[in-house]
Amino acid sequence: MNWQGKTVGFALTGSHCTFAETMPQIQRFIDAGAHVVPIVSYTILTTDTRFGTSENWQKQLKEITGNDIISSIVDAEPLGPSKLLDVLAIAPCTGNTTSKLANAMTESPVLMAAKAQMRNHRPVVLAISTNDGLGLNAMNISKLLITKNIYFVPFGQDAPTAKPNSLVARMDLIMETCEAALQGKQLQPMVIERFNYQ
Repeated sequence: MNWQGKTVGFALTGSHCTFAETMPQIQRFIDAGAHVVPIVSYTILTTDTRFGTSENWQKQLKEITGNDIISSIVDAEPLGPSKLLDVLAIAPCTGNTTSKLANAMTESPVLMAAKAQMRNHRPVVLAISTNDGLGLNAMNISKLLITKNIYFVPFGQDAPTAKPNSLVARMDLIMETCEAALQGKQLQPMVIERFNYQ
């Protein structure tokens, strides 16, 4: 697919353990010629973890995309009227974000961006990363599976023995899922076996 002239919203939420896997996928869009608008949840703005500091992740986002980060609901709201984004990827998409999106709650920049995108009948791509994907969050994932204009990066159990309810997307398939979504298709197979699980 030719990404020249396409604008991709790339939103990150607080599954910090997947950031190292996610950042190279943003670079793929840039290398393919897309304009990438970075969007973050409040967790990204305020939380340092053993996987890296908030400051470092924000710095990487700005350096890779060359753009300022959308980090408030106020800044995310104009994405609707402007129809800026051709596709919005939420990667990683935590269980918290998944549940709020499925229940029409808009209390973060990422959720406002998703609401704006859905208002415009444009694709939203979710790369889930949640410890309760086969637990309480299963019903929210199910609701989103049948929601128009929402697509899933192929996902599977990442640690079925240690964490049997946990589901994580294959982050290396974000671009391919976005390509399919722009054609109104779900990348298949959607439910996959993850590699190197415990």
